[in-house]
Amino acid sequence: MPIHGSAPDDLKSISSSVRRRISGWVYKAKSTAHKMSTTTTVKISEYDKIVKLEKPNTVQTNLWYLKPGFTAKPTFVSVTVPSVFESSNVEHEAYLHEVTDVRGHESLFSLDKSGFEFIQNAIPDEIVQHIRNNEDEEIEKKYYPRIEELLKKHTGANRVFIFDHTIRKRIPKYASDGRGPVGARQSALRVHVDQAPSAGTGRVKRHLPNEAEELLKGRVQIINVWRPLVGPVEDHPLAVADYRSVKPEDLVVTDLLYPGHTGEMYSVLYNPEHKWYYKSRQQNDEVILIKCFDSKTDRARVTPHSAIKDPTSPENPRLRESIEIRALVFHTQDRD
Repeated sequence: MPIHGSAPDDLKSISSSVRRRISGWVYKAKSTAHKMSTTTTVKISEYDKIVKLEKPNTVQTNLWYLKPGFTAKPTFVSVTVPSVFESSNVEHEAYLHEVTDVRGHESLFSLDKSGFEFIQNAIPDEIVQHIRNNEDEEIEKKYYPRIEELLKKHTGANRVFIFDHTIRKRIPKYASDGRGPVGARQSALRVHVDQAPSAGTGRVKRHLPNEAEELLKGRVQIINVWRPLVGPVEDHPLAVADYRSVKPEDLVVTDLLYPGHTGEMYSVLYNPEHKWYYKSRQQNDEVILIKCFDSKTDRARVTPHSAIKDPTSPENPRLRESIEIRALVFHTQDRD
């Protein structure tokens, strides 16, 4: 079964080395700047160049990127920690950037070309209510199998393993990406990628240790399936960046400290060449597939993404509710 469980409210379950690391953070310390990622960039000749939409609808909004000039490896603590500690040494800053509405042009984007895809996938109202009520057992029993089949059918994978999900319900008094009440994580107003390559392979070893060696011989992906629970989305829609517009040096490996282990994700540095997209007034039968890892190196491998403030939203918008599923997607016969 997939691994779940709420984060602890203290540091008791965190290793002593991690506790020392958190308490010893000095963001301005004179240490060596962390080396940037060397992720392979897709060769445009092998895949379509970025298509310019005819008469696109666009908005100008702030995107929060990693602030340059950091001197220590960026780190987030993925637990609730006492206020005596900082939960991150990462600073972000806002850049005004254009974001294009894909509505009516969804077919121009795909997982292997752009790193994301917008597709139709309706689910019964009963399942939506289970999700909104934070009923994990019902979600795993009724929603997970639908997403597994969706990913198999859409990607051609022969196996899918869902390792977690996150439900977000925006409450304005809580900080961006804060936890809020149980089952109400806040929308993440920062540009990021959930997994760095080491975390991609690490997830296989962590969740399927007895099969990892064999599974890693084939193609492995991590794909998020993001769905709004109440439509149309008027508040904090999710935006995604086209992989073909992202350079390797834009991606910065960032530690994620969990109880018992350390994972890695990408923070992202600003590049004015980034091409951003969202879907206006997204409904709950319109999902986004977001690639966060791919062991294949000749195509889109990751998708920077972020919630955004839509300047076209009404004055008192319906607050966003969403669920994102994170899944390991295996193509065991694809061993090239």
